[in-house]
Amino acid sequence: MVWPGVCSKGITPLVIFDEGTVDHACYIEKVLPVALKYGNKVFGNDWIFQQDGAKPHQHHLTQQWCLNNFPSFIDKDRCPPNSPDLNPLDDSIWDELANAISWNKVKSKTTLIQQLKSSINKVRESVVFESCASWTNRLYRVYQNNGNYLR
Repeated sequence: MVWPGVCSKGITPLVIFDEGTVDHACYIEKVLPVALKYGNKVFGNDWIFQQDGAKPHQHHLTQQWCLNNFPSFIDKDRCPPNSPDLNPLDDSIWDELANAISWNKVKSKTTLIQQLKSSINKVRESVVFESCASWTNRLYRVYQNNGNYLR
């Protein structure tokens, strides 16, 4: 499994999980420091961290870590229950990443990881920016739809 974070200014370094499920402890240890470092580097101390409704994200220790470390973040109680519509990391970014991979070079788990790490830098900035820019429109549409899924 891989985790990238996105914002209007780009994509974080990938976090690669070698095996197993990602629980709150793994998420706190491996993902959140990467997000914090990237956010601080790109925005200083003026930014908001948002995560989706995955169980490791909603865990009380994760919420506490975010509260203690990020300049600001959208906690689980402020995130609409149908938040997949509000995830800036939409299918266009995943498609762009998949198309950037040289699949003929993927022969093992090691070469897949190498391709993922090199291909993440090939995702066009315009795709990331457009995905993030459309977030505002999706936020408004979710609000207009009383927090329900968009059609």
